[in-house]
Amino acid sequence: MKRLGLIAAAAGAVFLLTLHQDVGAAPSKTAETYKQLNLFGDVFELVRKDFVDDVSDETLVEGAINGMLTALDPHSNYLNTKNFNDMKVQTRGEFGGLGIEVSMENGLVKVVSPIDDTPAAHAGLKPGDLVTHLDGTPVQGLTLPEAVEKMRGPVNSDINLTIRREGREPFDVKLTRAVIRIKSVRSHLEGNNIGYIRVTSFNEQTDVGLNNAMKNLKAQANNKLVGVVLDLRNNPGGLLDQAVAVSDAFLDRGEIVSTRGRRSDDAQRYNARAGDIAAGLPIAILINGGSASASEIVAGALQDHHRAVLMGTRSFGKGSVQTIIPLAGHGAMRLTTARYYTPSGRSIQAKGIDPDIVVEAAKIEHAPAKDDKTAKAGDKPGDKKDDKADKTGGSAVQSTIDPSVIGTPDDYQLARAIDMLRGIALFNGRVVN
Repeated sequence: MKRLGLIAAAAGAVFLLTLHQDVGAAPSKTAETYKQLNLFGDVFELVRKDFVDDVSDETLVEGAINGMLTALDPHSNYLNTKNFNDMKVQTRGEFGGLGIEVSMENGLVKVVSPIDDTPAAHAGLKPGDLVTHLDGTPVQGLTLPEAVEKMRGPVNSDINLTIRREGREPFDVKLTRAVIRIKSVRSHLEGNNIGYIRVTSFNEQTDVGLNNAMKNLKAQANNKLVGVVLDLRNNPGGLLDQAVAVSDAFLDRGEIVSTRGRRSDDAQRYNARAGDIAAGLPIAILINGGSASASEIVAGALQDHHRAVLMGTRSFGKGSVQTIIPLAGHGAMRLTTARYYTPSGRSIQAKGIDPDIVVEAAKIEHAPAKDDKTAKAGDKPGDKKDDKADKTGGSAVQSTIDPSVIGTPDDYQLARAIDMLRGIALFNGRVVN
């Protein structure tokens, strides 16, 4: 029991919590718990005594805690004091780094989404990219927090990422770290009467930014908007309360999302309040494989209530809720405590949300004129190279969208969303310029 006392003292509340949960348990279960803790103690002492380098107790215990949490799922982990403070800064919308949301897959860092106007977005990183090396050092063997920590660093310092992307050989990308200031909501008017709102993440500024964007769009259109495009592509998520607020902004009533944890009494439901900032205007929501978590809550709620038409490609499929639990004097842990469900009861964990209308990402290209002598073999309408272009109205289909294209005239998915909204406006007898 001496060893157990050492470990409990070193790990603090974490192991005390484990023992506390066993109070009242069957004696055999309690005995098994102590047996497992003694195994941990044996390994702990052997590493302290025999590992080739001297390692502090703090490093060993922190690694053990993080290993326990990351073994549960890709989204649970330990945050030391520095990382905990960094996380709090990030949710406020300003932090240092590369501007990339990542998860772990088969021991490699997987890009969930690059954030707009950041080094990662400018370098052309795409959802689904796998980071295999950081400055030549393999990622394999690192935990997600360790990999993230290596990607952080002083502003204006460089880092090389080795990327594995489907369909091509691994390649290196050089990124320069920067202060990442996230303006989570951007907007502009398409034509004279279609409002375009892009939400890049769900931080503390999002709901205010959304309301301001709608007010500005209405003013620019002289209160003659005929539809709204809500762009959630490459949005990796963020705060649950912000996802609820954004959904509520477009819904008059009904459930937005429910969360269900391990115990039935932990279930929570979030409902919409009266008031729709779009005043019932048709809404098209754009999603793709980079739309995750909070983005999927918004998309699922508006889809289930038939308030919006979802367009694009299937979303990422992160349907779990992480709770940040501070540990006195030791940072915090991020623990998956619940899964969320859309109003119709759908869980999208590892499944994603399917759009109502599938529109693949594409590159808009103008077909050469018939007398254009520079056209090469394979550019003729009958050649196989043109098959995809013919099916997408002169566009070449791509698996993911280039972040620099989002919201521009070359954005094929946006163009299709605008066409749909204008069609609805015409059908409803509205005047469209």
